[in-house]
Amino acid sequence: MIIKLKNNVLPSEIEEIKNHLISKGFGIHESIGKSTVIIGVIGDTTIIDPNSLYAYEFVDTVLRVQEPFKKVNRKFKPEDTVVDVGGVKIGGKNIVIMGGPCAVESNQQIDEITPMVIEAGAKILRGGAYKPRTSPYSFQGLEQEGLEILNRAKNKYGIPVVSEIMNIEDIDDFVKNVDLIQVGARNMQNFALLKELGKINKPILLKRGIANTIEEWLMSAEYILAGGNTNVILCERGIRTFETSTRNTLDISAIPVIKKLSHLPIVIDPSHAAGRWEYIESLSLAAIAAGADGLIIEVHQNPEIALSDGQQSLKPHKFSSLIAKCRKVAEAIDRTLEEFD
Repeated sequence: MIIKLKNNVLPSEIEEIKNHLISKGFGIHESIGKSTVIIGVIGDTTIIDPNSLYAYEFVDTVLRVQEPFKKVNRKFKPEDTVVDVGGVKIGGKNIVIMGGPCAVESNQQIDEITPMVIEAGAKILRGGAYKPRTSPYSFQGLEQEGLEILNRAKNKYGIPVVSEIMNIEDIDDFVKNVDLIQVGARNMQNFALLKELGKINKPILLKRGIANTIEEWLMSAEYILAGGNTNVILCERGIRTFETSTRNTLDISAIPVIKKLSHLPIVIDPSHAAGRWEYIESLSLAAIAAGADGLIIEVHQNPEIALSDGQQSLKPHKFSSLIAKCRKVAEAIDRTLEEFD
């Protein structure tokens, strides 16, 4: 249940209705915006008559939330959430580009590619230390060493980093070494992992599962917010359909749907959606035009010899050209795609 209070509500009145609801056994989540105060009521609200709450003179609107997700719901928080990733703001009017190799291959590789993606306009460096692969014989990543390489690049070049986590046991290492913890498509419904990530104060990039609905995706985000971590960014990376021309089918429609249903920012991964580097530009421009808050793109200086996903990685000069075009689209829709400071 959502209770919207009138704009002139007093702090004492807010406490009055909160105490009343708590005495009934409900959990409370309070959202205070610039001009709006919203009380989220958590629990079995069928035991209370919504109309009875209008007895409070400062109550404006009472709504039952039909969707199973509560805290990620825009009804719960009308204002867009802006997530701070190492000083880089994602959400609101900002559009942020993340770029880097699919997999961390060596310290030399990351030392070469990082200044390239920064010069192109990326504000966050991506790189996989742990690589979930379909084949057990494919490169699995440098693991702990990969995280340490990313951390060195972060400190050397002053750029936040994002990498994918696989196991609960690695959470402490990720908190120590990266700025944004990615939950991959295969782990979107790893509820034990999501619960633990809800207990930390570190931004989470939650990718949509390969065959999951938007509601299931938002429910996974709900696990993290329910644990207390409100710093969640959603990532659409394509879903499995009958089409085989691309690696996955990018669901562009997910962008406006998420914007309507949730206050969380959403970024697009055109690399995993396309599976081919030549499709990335079109998908990226379409995503920006549709309202995405950012892009996460695979970039490699020598994709022909990449240990992972070279076929869907842009070379640095193509990445730079893409960002320049994205900036023009952003300006056309009155948004900002800032350059690296």
